[in-house]
Amino acid sequence: MKLGINGLGRIGKLSLWSHVSRKRFSGLVVNIGRNVGKNIDDLAASIERDSTYGRLGSYLYGHKGGRVIEQLNEETGEMLVNGVPVKILRTNRNPKEIAWRESGVSLVVDTTGVFTDPTTGTDEAKGALRGHLEAGAAKVILSAPFKIKSKGIEMPDDAVTMVMGINDDEYVVSRHNIISAASCTTTCLSYMIKPLLEAIGAENLLSASMVTVHAATGSQQVLDRLPGGGAADLRKNRSILNNIILTTTGAAKALALVIPEMKNIGFIAESVRIPTSTGSLIILVINIQDEPGNPTKREFINSLYREYAENNKYLEYSEKQNVSSDIIGVPEAAAIIEGTETHTRTASIFVNLAKTGVSGLADGREALLEVPVTQAVIYGWYDNELGSYTNMLGDLTVKIADNMV
Repeated sequence: MKLGINGLGRIGKLSLWSHVSRKRFSGLVVNIGRNVGKNIDDLAASIERDSTYGRLGSYLYGHKGGRVIEQLNEETGEMLVNGVPVKILRTNRNPKEIAWRESGVSLVVDTTGVFTDPTTGTDEAKGALRGHLEAGAAKVILSAPFKIKSKGIEMPDDAVTMVMGINDDEYVVSRHNIISAASCTTTCLSYMIKPLLEAIGAENLLSASMVTVHAATGSQQVLDRLPGGGAADLRKNRSILNNIILTTTGAAKALALVIPEMKNIGFIAESVRIPTSTGSLIILVINIQDEPGNPTKREFINSLYREYAENNKYLEYSEKQNVSSDIIGVPEAAAIIEGTETHTRTASIFVNLAKTGVSGLADGREALLEVPVTQAVIYGWYDNELGSYTNMLGDLTVKIADNMV
């Protein structure tokens, strides 16, 4: 089976790295829809070198790794990368016009971040995610959350959002043809939330909030530039080299798609971008309703993550006092819990029942209900590019492929 990759940005390029390492597919067909540099040698140089992760040869074989790209053919766009045949398509950018069928590709990973609406038809002028299916693919994996543009439209029956190890067992081969791999933040967050829900119970989780301190992405500018006409968020056009930039995240909405219990819990998610190339951090704050005389302690929360990590390769528990560069490239870890920084504080809150609409109270009567509540703060690291997200996207891709055979 050949794998198609649409786009060669950060996730597209690192997905190529991941799959030439795995060697699960007989070949890769990468669509970029345009020429790069003066010739295919320039394209190969862009694939081979990376400012964040170094050289591809070193990624594959350590410090002794040399050049691993050979047999370049300008005319056909073909090359051999770590022994894996890779063909580059440089003609079409609209998904329905990409030569997947002619290239023998039945599974495509779209990493462009452009085509995110699973409801858009293939007649859309600029292209649509479903265009890959029209072009010959049987399944499409989106390396981003779904975004339905038109209000009131439900998620199509053939679309599903999945995070490996969280809800990938919900995948139905005969039904799901468009699969979202959520986002790097949702992936990390799901592994921070899941152990808590299993141990504490959703009914005891009163509320939750998170902030992701996130490395820069391609949406940031290197230097300040003028916003486009009608731009609502002027901060997107400010220099990421010089600023901490407030932005938004759809992690809360996407989390409810992979962990449905979160739909009944008040949850707020925020994001700030910082001047680093990768390596991000989620600060999760939860409020737990305790039993009288039995408060939730930090040791208990840490033990939950420690035990969960022992049986799940996608979660890591650490007491090493990490900084962001320490977790870059850590393989498979969706989240690395910083156990030394877990904090809890228990206090009694008093609920005025007269304000809750409870019937049967005398007029003007103040009835206070004492409830013990623990607030917990939990820190989770994630390499938002290669180490966490792309590795897990690769695992999901292999799972989909294995079920297609």
